[in-house]
Amino acid sequence: MTTKSASVTTSINPLLGIIAVFFSALLFSAKAVMIKLAFRYPVDPVSLLCLRMVFSLPFFVGVALYVNRKTWLPKLPLLGRELGGVTEKTNLAENAESESQSRLTFTDYGKLAGLGILGYYAASILDFWGLQYVSAGLERLILFVYPTLVVVISWSVFKKPIGRTEVFALVLTYAGMLVVFSGQSFLKQTNIWMGAFLIFGSALTYAIYLVGSGRMIPRFGAVRFNAYAMIVSSFAVILHYLISYPESLWHFPAQVYYYGMALAIFSTVIPTFLVTAGIKIIGAGRAAIVASIGPVSTIVLGYFFLNETVELREGIGTVLVLAGVLLVSTKK
Repeated sequence: MTTKSASVTTSINPLLGIIAVFFSALLFSAKAVMIKLAFRYPVDPVSLLCLRMVFSLPFFVGVALYVNRKTWLPKLPLLGRELGGVTEKTNLAENAESESQSRLTFTDYGKLAGLGILGYYAASILDFWGLQYVSAGLERLILFVYPTLVVVISWSVFKKPIGRTEVFALVLTYAGMLVVFSGQSFLKQTNIWMGAFLIFGSALTYAIYLVGSGRMIPRFGAVRFNAYAMIVSSFAVILHYLISYPESLWHFPAQVYYYGMALAIFSTVIPTFLVTAGIKIIGAGRAAIVASIGPVSTIVLGYFFLNETVELREGIGTVLVLAGVLLVSTKK
């Protein structure tokens, strides 16, 4: 009976992980489409980003409180007598976690704050600015090159060697980008180049965040680190808005708030936790394969909701970029 249950669990868990990553990729890919739809109303990128962070902030504060509940919830000694040795083991785990948390220094929190500002404030605002000039599909394609930027940063900063597979992947990826941007529709439009530059800056800042967070997550834990980083970035965005726009945030048409709420819940909070759960189950390599549906999904959504079209040249470039990124992401 036990063996049968274990085998069922083993067969179900990978499927659950794939489903979690798949839907997280779909929700993340919908972000650009919702931003473009919101831009049809009188709202600027900073205000829309601020609404997204204001609406998502309570969720991440709640997560931060939950993961730290062991430091302020009262002990329940009676539970130990009812469950036998379970409480003793739990207390040992709690003590280990508390000890790890107590070793965190002011410098650790400073690094986390800096990474949060870089990865979720700077990257997000560059992305929102760039989406004023480029299509949703092109935005997702440019953002999707961030794994290759992680490889380059790790090589240039930490001297991590680049193997033949990574070199081939880099050539594929940026050859694909060259194919996409060599079309006449791009060469004639200055605004597209401005938007592409801003979004590439978003991908670069996010890649730097990932390289830095890889060294900090073991200190904090993945869920705690993500919650803290999102809280820091939310306050950074709100501060930016207060400095740049003295008027109230609550003077936009109702549709703007609907899109702001949708961005917060469906393209920020839910996919963040789905991808974390999915990676935990199936690993980062398999998650990268499943998540490659993201750029394709954005192109499809852009076609139906924004009337965006894809030329043959763009399609070929997209395939090359996806192939290069997958090679980098799935290499052990």
